[in-house]
Amino acid sequence: MNPLFYLAAFALALGILITVHELGHYSVARLCGVKVLRFSVGFGRPLWMRRYGPDNTEWALSVFPLGGYVKMLDEREGEVAEHERHRAFNRQTVGRRFAIVSAGPIANFLLAIVVYWGLFIYGMEEPRALLAAPATGTPAAVAGVTDGEQVRAVDGKPIASAQDLRWHVARAAVEGRSLVLETVNDRAEINTRRIDLSGIGSDVDATLMERVGLLPFRPRVATVVGSVGEGSAADKAGMREGDRVLSINGQAVDDWAAMVQQVRELGGRTVDVVVLRDGAEAVLRAEVATVEEGGQRFGRLGIGPEPDPTLRERLFVEVRHGVGESLLLAVGQTWDTALFSLKAFGRMITGELSWKNLSGPVTIADYAGQSAAMGLTHYIKFIALISISLGVLNLLPIPLLDGGHLMYYTIEFFKGGPVPERVMEIGQQVGLAILLMLMAFAFYNDINRLFG
Repeated sequence: MNPLFYLAAFALALGILITVHELGHYSVARLCGVKVLRFSVGFGRPLWMRRYGPDNTEWALSVFPLGGYVKMLDEREGEVAEHERHRAFNRQTVGRRFAIVSAGPIANFLLAIVVYWGLFIYGMEEPRALLAAPATGTPAAVAGVTDGEQVRAVDGKPIASAQDLRWHVARAAVEGRSLVLETVNDRAEINTRRIDLSGIGSDVDATLMERVGLLPFRPRVATVVGSVGEGSAADKAGMREGDRVLSINGQAVDDWAAMVQQVRELGGRTVDVVVLRDGAEAVLRAEVATVEEGGQRFGRLGIGPEPDPTLRERLFVEVRHGVGESLLLAVGQTWDTALFSLKAFGRMITGELSWKNLSGPVTIADYAGQSAAMGLTHYIKFIALISISLGVLNLLPIPLLDGGHLMYYTIEFFKGGPVPERVMEIGQQVGLAILLMLMAFAFYNDINRLFG
């Protein structure tokens, strides 16, 4: 995939999230009568700026895109005319200031709720929670999981898809507890599998399900060609729809997934492909193309399997709900995800969870590109997930973030007076140091993931 595609997907997602966050601050500031001087997506020198609205607010796109701000009239930042002092931010009550500052993160949570609500109503086709035979020694193997079992419930709660299963496993891993799965096999036998997660380590990353042993079921698919990409390596070699691939580079193949894995390792090489066509064998010479996606290079012939409607029905499920139920599920999904993020961050602070789980902009850009390549619904779900993370991050009680200001306002409310300027100055220095440390960890993890 072109790196520009990943960059564009990341920039679009970031622009949406920053705009929604700052619109939260802006909207509540206007409702409270505070004058907004500038609304900026990005920091630093404005690249584009226009004035709109009753207060002639400056709307700007600035040079550094990792953030944004809403600049309000404030006597601490410059002289304010007598007739406008009642509209200055610093003149507002603690309650109004609290509402204005908290509106940004709340807007991010509301965006996630609206996205999930729409997706639950629209419906999503997702893989069923069908399991493959686990690797020996994994928690799933110890629990007795067998090939083809479908997970129906986790800890007594029904689940509909593999996505639900991954979510429950990630939560249990962060909380350091076991899982109880209710499964059903091909003979309609119901089993209870207790998955002990105590020995899988503290990394909740892309390898989590593999380490647990809960990998997706891979049915054997015949190597019959159902489609040939125009201009692909297979097309140039003369492969046709209906051909049954018998061997590649001298190695017999009888399963589509195994064949794909074999081809991935042959990028750039010219190989013999033996196919069965009209009852007779034919030998085709194919130069396997080398493609790059997600930072990985691999071989590709450019063929697709013959569609099997019955197989698709077994592997996938349509997840769809009514309007009211979808809203409740959307609120629950947003709440659970936010709580999960807080727990994960808390366990990183206490050392119970590895700091390797902290992701920076490079990893997020990679996920943005991957989700966009998978389709619109996956990309929208990615935006909702990052929106929740942004809301949680901004609510952390760290000076310079929204949560740091909310902490000061809470102290002011109970103290009966503002926090001393000197205390706030020290807090800003501490907050800056914490944010720089978090950024350093995130970039370090990004580099390790990129080159590891």
